[in-house]
Amino acid sequence: MNNAKLNAAEEESSRGDAVARRVRDLDQITGAIIDASITLHKTLGPGLLESVYEAVLARDLERNGLRVEKQKVLRFEYDGMVFDEGLRLDLVVDDRVIVELKSVETINPVHKKQLLTYLRLANKPVGLLINFGAATLKEGLHRIVNNLSPSASPRLRVNQSSQSSQQNHDVDEHE
Repeated sequence: MNNAKLNAAEEESSRGDAVARRVRDLDQITGAIIDASITLHKTLGPGLLESVYEAVLARDLERNGLRVEKQKVLRFEYDGMVFDEGLRLDLVVDDRVIVELKSVETINPVHKKQLLTYLRLANKPVGLLINFGAATLKEGLHRIVNNLSPSASPRLRVNQSSQSSQQNHDVDEHE
């Protein structure tokens, strides 16, 4: 193989490695969020206000070395209109993962669609919808991905179902 072909092959391999590292990093971040959420739910239980879970979860994640932004305002434009405060994201972790918190009896389908809209508008790859109102956190945990392959990590694929009709907007669900 000549040097140009060898360099091109090495460059392609390097890009593939970088993508794999980014996916692993996302899996590590979402894994840390899930672990902290499970501990929080086991300790405090269901039924508190969202704001309580948000404050405690943000503090726990920061203690674990993650950057957390609370109630981040997302500015976006649509058809020439600018929305400076169009929505607020509950938590943004390491500028890559949106965490939408709920404290309701049941997650409705619109909650998952809402998070997917947030991911698209913010151009983020993955979000977690966490319902602390569920009897167990496993029932209230949903991983939503935007233009990203569903996680290969088996610990993030519990009760996973993928909706092929969403093409590149898959839903990894933890029900």
